Amino acid sequence: MSVSRYAAPGGYRDVLRISLPLVASLGSVTVMYFTDRVFLARYSVDAIAAALPAGIAAFLFVCFFMGTVSYVNVFVAQYAGAGRNAEVGPALWQGVWFSLGAWAVLAALSLLGPWLFGLAGHPEAVRAQETTYFTILMCGAGVNVLEACLASFYTGRGLTRTVMVVNFCGMCLNVPLDYCMINGVGPFPEMGIAGAALATVLSWGAILAAYAVLIFRRANEREWRVLSGWRPVPAEFRRLLRFGLPSGAQFFLDLFAITFFSFLVGRLGTLELAATNLVLSLNHLAFLPMVGVSVGVSTMVGQAMGGGRADEADFAAGSGVRLAFVWMVCMGLVLVLFPGPLLSLFGDVGRDPELARMGTRLLWFVAVYSLADGLCMTYFGALKGAGDIHYVMRVMGLAALGMMILPGLVLSEWLGLGVYSLWSCLAAYVFFLTWVFRRRWASGAWRRISVLG
Repeated sequence: MSVSRYAAPGGYRDVLRISLPLVASLGSVTVMYFTDRVFLARYSVDAIAAALPAGIAAFLFVCFFMGTVSYVNVFVAQYAGAGRNAEVGPALWQGVWFSLGAWAVLAALSLLGPWLFGLAGHPEAVRAQETTYFTILMCGAGVNVLEACLASFYTGRGLTRTVMVVNFCGMCLNVPLDYCMINGVGPFPEMGIAGAALATVLSWGAILAAYAVLIFRRANEREWRVLSGWRPVPAEFRRLLRFGLPSGAQFFLDLFAITFFSFLVGRLGTLELAATNLVLSLNHLAFLPMVGVSVGVSTMVGQAMGGGRADEADFAAGSGVRLAFVWMVCMGLVLVLFPGPLLSLFGDVGRDPELARMGTRLLWFVAVYSLADGLCMTYFGALKGAGDIHYVMRVMGLAALGMMILPGLVLSEWLGLGVYSLWSCLAAYVFFLTWVFRRRWASGAWRRISVLG
């Protein structure tokens, strides 16, 4: 990596300055979900088998709304980059109003749990726990959407240390709550998988409260209009929908493909489902920091484009790609070289000989596609920050259908080729998206897009 690129505007130092706190922040979120899986794996095989499909299914519905409000980050970045600070508060509030409406919709969708997991065809004991976990998460999901919206006030301006501290505090609350509410420690009854879901929702609420206290202060009102900008602004709200809805749709399509993948694996058997859940949990542990780099690059590209500095945006994206490459190479090596210790983190479940053998082979798949996955997320963040989200949505939809859903059905349901065929589809999907997003960024089409009115 070039030394000159380190200190230049949009270079490694700037990417790390913005992204490292986000990496630490998402590391806190990763620890929350990872410990949730570890505690549930130690609680029972049925609980860990149910947690990932139900969690993914809940997030499948949440992600559309979260992806939409996350575009507030780009508006904040571009307004700040353009020096139009007084428009930041109203832009933030349009996201708040959207989030409140999303909360009502998500709570109503919680009623779909029994029907949804009935379709999946998982064993009855697993299905009952999936329904419980899904219902509780969906009822509290609006809190998660709101706190993601409010976080944009800081991430869009590059002030990511605040986000790091808030999420770290949420993790410090979640981990002990998780353990106590799952196992019935202290004043809490033993609630199993329901306790895991309730602990997660309570932690979301604490994070939301912290953001509200930090943001809606008179000190922020003077420059950013975070109090007086509360009114709905039709033109600003339409702009959020114009760019945010494709962002939400992209997020939904990507996760729908993964959810469908998880359900197909579940139809193969409890062993395949449990091994896939453990490996995907480890994959998330290695990969989620790349989401921090992606958001950091999106912020830097947005600020540069808001200020009319397209070349700086291109330079920042290149810096992010190089950093993502180094990280994912290291993570791929860890997954290949230390499968046993990693799987043993899940207790006796991870040490089961048959499950460990299958889990080790699945980790090889993760190691192969993880490098492309990191690059894919970085290019995606850059395209999103520049406003090229409609193209991303179309590509994601075609790839999800043509490389995950239809091939998965053919290979597993009709040809009966098993779990490794499904993981091959997942790897091909990641490589394809990386190739397409890289070509799109290199084409420069994003330079001609205007996000701000």
